[in-house]
Amino acid sequence: MSGNEVYVHPSASLHPGAKLDAGVWIGPGCVIGPHVTVDRNTRLESHVVIGGWTEIGSDCRFSPFAAVGGEPQDIGYKGEETRVKIGERNVFREFVTVHRATIKQDRLTRIGDDNYFMAYSHVAHDCGVGNRTIFLHGATLGGHVTVGDFATVGALSAVHQFCRLGRFSFIGGGSIITQDVLPFARVVGRRPPLVLGLNVIGLRRNGFTNARIAALKDMFKIFFFSNLNTQQALERLGADFPNGEDREEIIRFVQSSKRGLVKKSTESWDHE
Repeated sequence: MSGNEVYVHPSASLHPGAKLDAGVWIGPGCVIGPHVTVDRNTRLESHVVIGGWTEIGSDCRFSPFAAVGGEPQDIGYKGEETRVKIGERNVFREFVTVHRATIKQDRLTRIGDDNYFMAYSHVAHDCGVGNRTIFLHGATLGGHVTVGDFATVGALSAVHQFCRLGRFSFIGGGSIITQDVLPFARVVGRRPPLVLGLNVIGLRRNGFTNARIAALKDMFKIFFFSNLNTQQALERLGADFPNGEDREEIIRFVQSSKRGLVKKSTESWDHE
């Protein structure tokens, strides 16, 4: 098979209306629906089901029994035309599920580029996932969740509907997230989840300088550990850090929060 050929295993079920670009590989037992578009060099290993109105970018990989584009688990859904759009170079491991949207938002479940979804993770209807995120085994998003770039969602964690996970945030394994998680934060827990501090390891791995990390630590101290209320903390951030895109990102995120923010830990803060 050359790089420009499409391969479809004889046991796969490919609807004539599906559109496959050059180099797409469809393994045994896969099922591809009539409104599916698969871009160049994407590979479906075996028994993968792609349905609904679904667009898949180039160079993605789907492990056995992944299911994408299924109906949203929303009792108000009545079969409307809603979509899933997936970017490039994403990995979907065994039994990952991604559901198409409802009509309650913008009719789109969206996943960006270079994300890694480990086995049994789930992206519900109307979610928006950025780029370079990692979902560990069994990580679950409720509907209408937004996940920023470079975020990590730990194994067996669940994120409540309409919550937001900020960029570079880290959710520890087994957590239950019911409010927004600030960018750069490290959060863990269930009743309730708590901010343990800055996601230092993740920031270092992504090229943040020591000076930038130190400044973020100081911002977190003001916001979480200064006994100021939210408005006072935002004013203090503006006064103490007059410039900087990280400060602006934190302020915008806080001001746009509708569910409130995951709070600080009552224990001593682990700076690492």
